[in-house]
Amino acid sequence: MKLKQFNMTSNINRRNALKNIVAGTAAIGVSSGLSALAMDKSESDQPLKLKGNINHAVCRWCFSSFELEALCIEAKKIGIKGIDLVGPKDWPTLKKYGLESTMCNGAEINLVDGFNDEKFHEKLIQNYTAMIPLVAEAGYKNLICFSGNRRGKDDETGWNNCVKGLKQLIPLAEKHNVVLVMELLNSKINHKDYQCDRTSWGAELCKRVGSENFKLLYDIYHMQIDEGDVIRNIKDYHQYIAHYHTAGVPGRNEIDDTQELYYPAIMKAIAETGFKGFVAQEFLPKNADKMASLKKAVTICDI
Repeated sequence: MKLKQFNMTSNINRRNALKNIVAGTAAIGVSSGLSALAMDKSESDQPLKLKGNINHAVCRWCFSSFELEALCIEAKKIGIKGIDLVGPKDWPTLKKYGLESTMCNGAEINLVDGFNDEKFHEKLIQNYTAMIPLVAEAGYKNLICFSGNRRGKDDETGWNNCVKGLKQLIPLAEKHNVVLVMELLNSKINHKDYQCDRTSWGAELCKRVGSENFKLLYDIYHMQIDEGDVIRNIKDYHQYIAHYHTAGVPGRNEIDDTQELYYPAIMKAIAETGFKGFVAQEFLPKNADKMASLKKAVTICDI
């Protein structure tokens, strides 16, 4: 009887001990899991440790679902230095967060009515004459411009008209140390009939204008579509390039392994040219977490 009672007591003690061990192990597991989650969250909130070889920016319009102030806050967390395609009314917000307006806009008429057509010169010269001093006064440098659509004009006519219009603004740009930057856009998919659709076309215009205050915005996405050979063209024409834009091809979405360009090699080629300007992300994020996509894009480009 005593032996049976001892066995029963012993079994109860073992069961209680096992329960305590299991409970303790679970508590440790939960505690460790929470600690890991807290660490992951803490790490995700930390700014990226960028290498300093590329100056990173982001285009405002691609993240228009965010209020500008929210975008500035998130950009600073990532380590981004500036925001592209922002006009004077939004410059105070950028300054509040220590960000630069890396490609100013607001003087252009639109993308299709540009310097290659004399009938738009009066309005363009008026707009840019007013805007150039504002850019300089704010402490910025780059001001975007566009060739406009061909509308039947051959290359020579387009070059001549652009030179005629731009040269009326170059003295003012030089005085204020502002660079007029013409964007290269594809004419195959997104901007049909746009004239400045090849790097060689833009480089020839730069030669004819003959000033360091007129250069090109090399949009990697657009030029992959219209001409390809991205790295060779960057190396051949880098002296005419003041700024770069990114996006995945095809689709203009994330620049990860869902698309055809290998951005680390492209960034390495840009850095090897001695480029000191900005590379701005201009992709349209498909992922629900848009800031995670932006952070990943900067990481990919930070060679």
